[in-house]
Amino acid sequence: MTPAFSPAAPSLSPVPSFSRRWLAFAGTALALLVSGCATTVVPEAPADPSANPSPPPAIASAPRLPSYRLPSNVPLSTIGIAETSAPSVITLDAPADLWDRIRRGFAMPDLEGDLVRDREQWYATRPDYMQRMTERSSRYLFHIVEEIERRNLPMELALLPFIESAFNPQAVSSARAAGMWQFMPATGQSFDLKQNAFRDDRRDVLASTRAALDYLQQLYARFGDWHLALAAYNWGQGNVNRAITNNQRAGKPTGYTDLSMPAETRMYVPKLQAVKNIMARPDAYNTTLPLIGNHPFFDTVTVERDMDVALIARLAEVEEKDFRALNPSLRQPIVMAAGTPHVLLPWDNAVIFQRNLQHHTGPLATWTAWVVPTTMSVSQAAARTGMSESELRSVNNIPPRMQVRAGSSLLVPRTEKRNGDVPVHVADNGQISFQPEVVLRRTVVKARKGENVTRLAQRYGVSAVSVAGWNKLAVNAPLKQGQNVTLMLPQRVASAKVTASKKPTTQKTAARTPTRKASPTAKQPVKAQAKSATNNKTRVASSGKSEKKN
Repeated sequence: MTPAFSPAAPSLSPVPSFSRRWLAFAGTALALLVSGCATTVVPEAPADPSANPSPPPAIASAPRLPSYRLPSNVPLSTIGIAETSAPSVITLDAPADLWDRIRRGFAMPDLEGDLVRDREQWYATRPDYMQRMTERSSRYLFHIVEEIERRNLPMELALLPFIESAFNPQAVSSARAAGMWQFMPATGQSFDLKQNAFRDDRRDVLASTRAALDYLQQLYARFGDWHLALAAYNWGQGNVNRAITNNQRAGKPTGYTDLSMPAETRMYVPKLQAVKNIMARPDAYNTTLPLIGNHPFFDTVTVERDMDVALIARLAEVEEKDFRALNPSLRQPIVMAAGTPHVLLPWDNAVIFQRNLQHHTGPLATWTAWVVPTTMSVSQAAARTGMSESELRSVNNIPPRMQVRAGSSLLVPRTEKRNGDVPVHVADNGQISFQPEVVLRRTVVKARKGENVTRLAQRYGVSAVSVAGWNKLAVNAPLKQGQNVTLMLPQRVASAKVTASKKPTTQKTAARTPTRKASPTAKQPVKAQAKSATNNKTRVASSGKSEKKN
């Protein structure tokens, strides 16, 4: 009997119809999977179960597939492998450094002309200045780039602080514009940049950048042209608008180069274009840019309690000057949590600060703010706060010959009575205002008929007790007519009173009376008046300087 299967004699019996259909289905499915073909086969109703035995055990657990009817008289096609091609993927290399990232974001139209070439030459011939300026920018540039990308603005704006301040957040112009973005006091206030006795947000890195980009976006929305927006940032939007209106009335173009404007504004955009060209191709201008990594330089740290600047620097293990370089808005040796709830620290030092703060014991602040209850002299304020007069003047920048007005906020040492954190209304709005102090002068006056010490004191508006003490008399002591009495009077009052005590002279009498040599007693009020005028000038000058600083 011949066995059904023998290796030596393989069976040549035909394949059953079931097997043919199963192999055809499997081959078709495999071809679809390999080639990714999208051909759709419409399933038909399942065939008779008796003609389809159970599938092989290897796929018995697989989901049940629908049956398909293929004509038995059609020969099976050869199973092939189709070639597939994945869609091409564009690979973008990460920026090599921050300069590369800035170059990729340039979007403003280029400005050409002699002014641009002049400024290129100016910067290219000052490599030391360019080096200092670009190195200074390394602290702040990453944050500015991040903000510009977040707002989808042209990256040329990141170079604007080079033109405004050479990236010096402490820069102050002759017109009192301050900070890295050079905000005028009124413009800064309109963009919520606080300016008080304790901080100036025009110098704050985060706040001033936010305000500057808000302002530039506002100007672009108004003029629809970045060059005009930059001119308005420098010259004022009202001036640019008037210049455009004048050109329109004259039938002239209204582009940046067509307007009549001051020389500073005329050079403003060419300066920015020159810096842009140098940053784009530094080798062409023999300029070397310092490496600035494409990563944050600083981190923001929350301050929950008032803290001394010196303590923050020590806990962060940084130099105090480096801390102030990142927090240039701080005017005092204390960070008031109610007004400045966040400070900036170098990225790695922020972690060090948090760790050291957890283990710190002792007071966090040795300074606080004291609101002056009434107008007083500096010496009086110093006595009230337990400070020396020189220290109080130095800490609060009080000019000489000035009194401190009521409501002023002075920085003073903390005591048991003044140990709480500074409240928000003081931290946000504290101001220091001054007035010229009253200078008392020794003045000799003459008593009238029937006067005593009390009546004479009333006539000059001074205390009778003081008059008695100055002259070693009793309070009610009678005075003889013409008796000399010494008074300590405010300078201007003394001049007015002494002049009024003279015998009045009519204009007619004065015209015919020859000039006489003044007696020693008559010279005294004149000297007092001259000295008063000199001192008044000094006070006015001091007052003006004080107002400019504060």
